[in-house]
Amino acid sequence: MSGLVQQSRLPLPLHSRGKVRELYGAGDDHLLMVASDRLSAFDVVMDQPIPRKGAVLTALTAWWLDRIGHRVDHHLVASDPDRIVDLVPELADSRDQWAGRSLLVRRTEPLPIECVVRGYMAGSAWEEYRQHGTLAGEPLPPGLRQSDRLDQPLFSPATKATTGHDQSITFSRVVEQLGAGMADRLRALSLELYRRGHELALERGIILADTKLEFGLEGDRILLIDEVMTPDSSRFWPRETYEPGRAQPSLDKQPVRDFLEQMVRAGQWDRRPPPPRVPEAVITATTGRYLEVYSRLTGGELEE
Repeated sequence: MSGLVQQSRLPLPLHSRGKVRELYGAGDDHLLMVASDRLSAFDVVMDQPIPRKGAVLTALTAWWLDRIGHRVDHHLVASDPDRIVDLVPELADSRDQWAGRSLLVRRTEPLPIECVVRGYMAGSAWEEYRQHGTLAGEPLPPGLRQSDRLDQPLFSPATKATTGHDQSITFSRVVEQLGAGMADRLRALSLELYRRGHELALERGIILADTKLEFGLEGDRILLIDEVMTPDSSRFWPRETYEPGRAQPSLDKQPVRDFLEQMVRAGQWDRRPPPPRVPEAVITATTGRYLEVYSRLTGGELEE
């Protein structure tokens, strides 16, 4: 099937469409979450898909929820295509368009906060620290190096941006938006899930440097929603090459980012649409990164 799911004609109403996935209404209580092969870099969606990317995001989310789901309520109802058809019979004839890259989930009211947990100094956290000695405006100890492991993981919330980058905010802002009780609960859940995810990944030779979690409300109940600890929502590093004091190779879309940064430095792209055409070798390498993190974490190969 094509990774460009926007071309599909599923017999369900389209609920919403994001950069890399669509949500379809599946009755009053459920949504079908379909992950495409689209790739976004520097907040620009590439014209070329990354083959099998959507399948990796879907399968990894289901794999993580099978291992950490007892620690938190979550929205996943079914990931097996047969079970999805049992629950939503009208999807039977379009199975080839969504099977293997879709999750049937509960409808929730998404909370307007990205629950980011950082265990290492990397990405935008490193840039802010390098310039100001802070993270989301909060001071950190002096002397930290790029990619250093933090003594304790940090809850680093952000606003949800419909366009552009999410913006880091202080915990006090979360309290202002959601109330102290909700803010404390989200922080505790996020830190607990990160610690368990880091532990499981490390056993498999992978460092979970940071991750972004999202939560929603089903009545008064907090549910973990969206994708969970995938290469699109997390930073994975091979443990065997980890060396603090420098940037680490990432098991994600790093080949595409590296290519685009070369284009920017050469003055051939200004980080705005339309994106440049990505060489096939870079696309193949990126698919390889996604499949590698899947196989290393799960110990198996992703079925075609």
